[in-house]
Amino acid sequence: MRLSPLTRRRLAVFRAHKRGYWSMWIFIALFGLSLFAEILANDRPLLIRFNDRWYVPVMKDYSEDTFGADFMPTGADYTEPDVQAAIARRGWMVWPPIRYSYDTIVKHPSTPAPSPPDRQNLLGTDDQARDVLARTIYGFRLSVLFGFTLTIVSSMIGIAAGAIQGFRGGLVDLLFQRFIEMWSGMPQLYLLIILGSIITPSFWILLVFLLLFSWMNLTGVVRAEFLRGRNLEYVRAATALGVSEAAVMWRHILPNAMVATLTFLPFTLSGSVTVLASLDFLGFGLPPGSPSLGELVSQGKNNLQAPWLGITAFVVLGGLLTLLVFAGEAVRDAFDPRKAPRSGLSK
Repeated sequence: MRLSPLTRRRLAVFRAHKRGYWSMWIFIALFGLSLFAEILANDRPLLIRFNDRWYVPVMKDYSEDTFGADFMPTGADYTEPDVQAAIARRGWMVWPPIRYSYDTIVKHPSTPAPSPPDRQNLLGTDDQARDVLARTIYGFRLSVLFGFTLTIVSSMIGIAAGAIQGFRGGLVDLLFQRFIEMWSGMPQLYLLIILGSIITPSFWILLVFLLLFSWMNLTGVVRAEFLRGRNLEYVRAATALGVSEAAVMWRHILPNAMVATLTFLPFTLSGSVTVLASLDFLGFGLPPGSPSLGELVSQGKNNLQAPWLGITAFVVLGGLLTLLVFAGEAVRDAFDPRKAPRSGLSK
C-alpha cells in the first residue's frame, strides 16, 4: 500500500524518537508474551503422551482415573507425585517453563510464606504461597487488556459525544456541557464503594462502571476541533452541495480531529492501567485471588519483611507506565506539524 507523504513524514518522526520507538516495541513484545500466559506459567502440562494417546491438559480437563484405575473420577491434579508417577510409567509430559498458575499454592516452599526467590520460585511467593512470577505475568496481561478495552470504548463514546457537541453547537452544545460538568463532579470512589457493598465487582462490572465517567477525557478536545472545523470553507461547501451531516462529520472533520485525539490515547491507556491497579490496591477492584498488579502492590505494603514483593510490583508497574508514556511522547511528536524527521527528537 502506497503511503502519503504526510504519513511517511509522521513515521519518520516517530522512528527518530528512539526512546519512544524502542519503548513501543518492548511493550509489544512483553504484551505479546503475556497473551500466552497459560503456556508460559501453568500447573498443568502442555502435552501428555499416555498409553499411545495424546492429551492437552492446558486446553481440556481430564479426570484422574484417565491415567489409572486406582485414581478418583475427579479433576486431575498434575502436581501430585502419584499422578506424575503414573503418567511417567506409560508415557511422558511436557511442562511449561513455570510450573505454577496465578492461583497455584506452592507446596513445600523453602521457607514459610512469603518465601524469598529461589530456583523453584524465581520471584518468591506471596503471603498465600502463590508464585509471584506467575501472578505477575497474568496480572500484566489482565491490566493491559483492561486498559486497552477501557481506552478504546471510552474513546469511541467520547469522540462521538464531542463531535455532536462541536458540530451542532448552540443549545445542544450548551446543554451537553452543563451535563458533563455535573456528571464529572460525581464522587466516583464513593459510588464504587456503594457498588462493591451491593454486588461483587468483576472485570466487566468494573469496566462498565469506569466507562460511565472515563468517556469525558477526549470530549473537550474533539468538541474544540469540530467547533473550528465546521466553519471551514470546504465543510461549508460540502454542506451546501447537500452532503449529509453524518458524511460531513465522518469524512471532512473527523480525520482532522483525530490528529489531536491520537496524541492523547497512549496517556489515556496508562491512566486506565493505573485506575485498575489503584482500585485493586484499595480493595475495591477485582475479586480476591484475581491476578492483579494492584494486589501485588498491596502485598508489598502488607509484607515489608518481604522486600521482593514491593520491588517486583514497583519494577513491573513502573516499567509498564514508563513504556506507555515514552511511546506516547513519540506519537505526540509524530503528529506535531512543527517536528521535522531529523530534528533530534531522542532527548
